[in-house]
Amino acid sequence: CGEGLRGVASGVVGGGVERQLRERGAARHTAGSQGREGSNMTVTKMNKGESYRKREKEADVRESNIVAAKAVADAVRTSLGPRGMDKMIQGDDGEVIITNDGATILSKMKCMHPAAKMMQELSASQDIEAGDGTTSVVVLAGSILKSTKDLLSKGIHPTLIAEAFLEAAQESERILESIGRPISLSDRESLIQAATTSLSSKVVSGDSQILSPIAVDATLRVINPETASNVDINENIRVVQQVGGTVEDTELVDGLVFKKKSSNVSGAPSRVENAKIGLIQFCLSAPKTDIENNVVVSEYAAMDRILREERKYILKLCKRIKDTGCNVLLVQKSILRDATNDLSLHFLAKMKIMVITDVERSDIEFISRTTGCLPVAHVDSFVPEKLGHADLVEEVSLGSGRIVKMTGCRNKETTVTVLVRGANKLIVGEAERSLHDAFCVIRCLVKKKFLIVGGGAPEAELALKLSKYAKTLPGQKQFCVKAFADALEVIPYTLAENAGLNPINIVTELRRQHALGNHNMGINVKTGQISDLAEENVFQPLLVSSSALALASETVRLILKIDDLVGAI
Repeated sequence: CGEGLRGVASGVVGGGVERQLRERGAARHTAGSQGREGSNMTVTKMNKGESYRKREKEADVRESNIVAAKAVADAVRTSLGPRGMDKMIQGDDGEVIITNDGATILSKMKCMHPAAKMMQELSASQDIEAGDGTTSVVVLAGSILKSTKDLLSKGIHPTLIAEAFLEAAQESERILESIGRPISLSDRESLIQAATTSLSSKVVSGDSQILSPIAVDATLRVINPETASNVDINENIRVVQQVGGTVEDTELVDGLVFKKKSSNVSGAPSRVENAKIGLIQFCLSAPKTDIENNVVVSEYAAMDRILREERKYILKLCKRIKDTGCNVLLVQKSILRDATNDLSLHFLAKMKIMVITDVERSDIEFISRTTGCLPVAHVDSFVPEKLGHADLVEEVSLGSGRIVKMTGCRNKETTVTVLVRGANKLIVGEAERSLHDAFCVIRCLVKKKFLIVGGGAPEAELALKLSKYAKTLPGQKQFCVKAFADALEVIPYTLAENAGLNPINIVTELRRQHALGNHNMGINVKTGQISDLAEENVFQPLLVSSSALALASETVRLILKIDDLVGAI
């Protein structure tokens, strides 16, 4: 993409713009030749020429930025909507990702032009703020930037265009709130419909009837619906991927899931009820010195004594653990030496203690909050008060591997785990990304409890209302706001185009319906017609559209105000 953007930008700047520069230079040369009779006239022409060249450079920089940003928008435009195409992304390491999530595509895209990188950051900002609409925000920004070229060619100053776009974005926010439908978090069916709409454009859209309720239940379980104003998805919801089975086998686990089996030692329990869980950060193996050294043993008696002392040391550690009543032990992964060895696992199996090794350091906090256990760094601090509790810990066979489930955790803080299943890594990865978008949709409704219909209906209504609003404005702002309104129609146009429909017929009919006052009329890609999407239960959070408009207009205003590109030292 970086090479493509450079090629496009250099083609535009080096072709048409260069030709315009030669023509304007020839015109200035002719004017200078005709004005040699008077010295005052010559000075005036030179000053005008200098100013003109400066304006030409500003125009060249703006056009280069607009072309680069528009190229990024065109690259992801075909992925918009339920019938949008997917992208196959291959990394330098050979990793392959199949997705149509705008944030994922742009984050993996190699872009060299600064304006193209701004579009990547725009999509990332939308992903943080709303979680959905990451493709729409880039397509909107590209369309608005395209409309600025006509405004600039009319001689309207970029600062005036930026001010008018800011006013248009603020008016759009008011219009969206006027057509929004308030919602309560206790209305589970409406939340599921919003999550289903966000999944309709994904690879796993056929399993949205299974994934949508999981996303809604998981999000509502980690908050208090009556008082919550936000949801921390990354801290409270853990998604575990497991290859094997189908997406239909995805389930919500009220507890923890470990993608590894328990210690494979004869006699070790694989199922523990009324579990008392310990989490240790020290090693159950023979101690080692802090520096590299070698101990040479030349006698068998000395070797036996070393092995006997090692056995006594490890047995002492295991007895201390058993004395606390612990029957499930989680051992953090160690990089300095082995966290466990065969001898310690043998002793723990004899004591009927289930052992789960190689727990990642990044998972320690989530495990502690879920089970109520506290991490212990030394055996002297391992006391019953630091143990967690769960009703059941069992090892389960899934597909090609085995996992460990902890359910019925009596924790003080609410956390949940979603176990995502799929036939291969590509399907499992895309299902995980789709679930993240569904989580974010519910988070949007927690932050701003309003729903609007989808299918291009909000953009069509905004285009109509902003066009009427533009007629009330004085001077050049009227042109700018009208251009902003027309640019919004790129969303319904692209939805129709990607669905294989005639975009001109669809958009003109959509305009007519909204002019008649039917603000819920949108594009039904299943039937290929304009229909009332409120009756079809096609809803999306208000925050997704309002955030996309605000962020897109802000990025466009930033690009418009750039008049030069300076290389840093």
